Amino acid sequence: MRQYRIDNKDRKAYPLGLIHVDGGIHVSVTAEAKSCNFVLFGTSPEAEPVRIPFPEEGKVGNVWGMTLLGKGLERFEYAFEADGRLFSDPYGAAFTGQEEWGNPEQAHKLLHSPIREEEFDWEGDRPLQLPYEQCIVYRIHVRGFTRHSSSGVKNKGTFRGIVEKIPYMKELGITTLEIMPAAEFSEILMASSPGSPAGTEKPTGRVNYWGYGPAFNGAPKASYAGKKRRPDTEFKNLVKELHRAGIELVAELFFTGKEPPVFVLDMVRRWVQEYHVDGIHLTGNVPVSLLALDPYLAGTKLWTLSWDGVEKIPGVKRCLGEYNDGFLIDMRRVLKGDEGQMNALAYRSRRNPADYGVIHYLAGTNGFTLMDLVCYEQKHNEDNGENNQDGSDYNYSWNCGVEGPVRKKKVVELRRQQLRNGLLLLFLSQGTPLLMAGDEFGNSQNGNNNAYCQDNPISWLNWNQKKTNKDLVDFVKAAIRFRKNHSVFCQSREPRMMDYQSCGFPDVSYHGTKAWFPEFDHFRRQLGILYCGDYGKKPDGTKDDYFFVAYNMHWEPHEFALPHLPKGMGWHVAFDTGDGVHNGYFEPGQEPEIQNQKRKMVAGRTILVLIGKKLEKRELEQEKEPNEDEHIS
Repeated sequence: MRQYRIDNKDRKAYPLGLIHVDGGIHVSVTAEAKSCNFVLFGTSPEAEPVRIPFPEEGKVGNVWGMTLLGKGLERFEYAFEADGRLFSDPYGAAFTGQEEWGNPEQAHKLLHSPIREEEFDWEGDRPLQLPYEQCIVYRIHVRGFTRHSSSGVKNKGTFRGIVEKIPYMKELGITTLEIMPAAEFSEILMASSPGSPAGTEKPTGRVNYWGYGPAFNGAPKASYAGKKRRPDTEFKNLVKELHRAGIELVAELFFTGKEPPVFVLDMVRRWVQEYHVDGIHLTGNVPVSLLALDPYLAGTKLWTLSWDGVEKIPGVKRCLGEYNDGFLIDMRRVLKGDEGQMNALAYRSRRNPADYGVIHYLAGTNGFTLMDLVCYEQKHNEDNGENNQDGSDYNYSWNCGVEGPVRKKKVVELRRQQLRNGLLLLFLSQGTPLLMAGDEFGNSQNGNNNAYCQDNPISWLNWNQKKTNKDLVDFVKAAIRFRKNHSVFCQSREPRMMDYQSCGFPDVSYHGTKAWFPEFDHFRRQLGILYCGDYGKKPDGTKDDYFFVAYNMHWEPHEFALPHLPKGMGWHVAFDTGDGVHNGYFEPGQEPEIQNQKRKMVAGRTILVLIGKKLEKRELEQEKEPNEDEHIS
């Protein structure tokens, strides 16, 4: 290994990490130290590492750098050493040493980065940059998505396993896939043992399944790539295959807050530039202003809890996305029938700021799944080993009368109805809906609302439920298809609640049991929302339909006076979550007309979606004058 020479004559400003140059490599690293070495490791474990000192003349501030020229460098892996302390490259593009998931012998092992750079043919791939109003987001855990024996994929728990599920996601109607942290992190949880020397830690026997913690944020996780496969190449292939199918990919990156802002910026840029991701979900502590204003990230979806006014800064496009539990909390309370929630229903169902996107979800990683939301009122985290003290105590859930699994037909049917209600609350709201993987077929975590350490069937998706709960899967497909076909439910901006096109109807209006008179008293649990089709377009470019959505979240039935439609049109039923016989919906073109076009009784805990369609000649002859309280255009 003496066939190399150091050349620092060019004095160029190189990025941190390892960069391939003509005839060799350039390496640079930040280290507040008196001396620093570039350490090379051979393919044989018995071979002694080779230490190449960084020259003093190549140091700028606390950054050590040098250009290393020579043949055969690609055969080695590398790390750094500062004042005798070995450490991995924070900017490493790939790592070896943690290829086997959950192996405690790999815990806190020095990870090496390969010098060899693998070529990858993107075949002209580019990020899709779909508008927020067109997106249906599907959130998954890379390992848990296909790890279960029922997944039916060859490469379980890996990036390739996700590729194998692309046809399923397409069939479901997904446009945007979000993956939980998939950068190189250590899943082995460590803790100090009683009586052990200071600084000595041992594996606890549990895992950091979710991946929130310190990580090498520039490299995909090796154990998600499969044995003897480069994780960076595997991830690139996943992105390319998703894009080929018309599906975006948003990667979640977690930062502890100890990272310098420039490091966070560099890592986000890397995933966008080198891995072609369509967006980044930023969790932890991040410099939001720096990221929002970065010209390299213009057009890239950036999601975080809040942008705190950053979206108002000139030059920031509508690529930012608000991602928090606001929708979840309010709509869960609506779903369970809490009093004083009709204002929240009206607000959350229409909220869609012009300056940034909003990501809506009813179930997230941290909390109950959608199925557990209607089966449990108390968390059941005993398996986490923390005496059920972990996880949130505020779930805003209702078990429909019985805690946990049950065979009582009435309870089972009520839970099914509540699931349909929850899904419509999500997919009929403006903004961007997000579905947790598995919620479409009733995935349960047995009441565990904090499965951060559960690498087992509690957190793995059981794909057998796709058959046993086929009715739920069909309903989700129908709801997504309905949303995509009717843009009045997915506008590019928030409804104005005005007739600004002078068509005789506001774009969106609210109604109580009496048409055109909304009731927001604290004891009310019912609300009607009218959508004027003139303010939307169907996929074929024609005007959208009129819709009236009657939300009755009370446990008692309520009668709604129906707004009068333009002449020659009548109300037909598109969705009725209380109609278990038809699984809560009717296929397009098969929606039955309602007999009384003036009033409609809506059963308790039911969402009714009426579509305005042309009446047949017989029906036109029977059409009567509108009620006195009707709106006359």
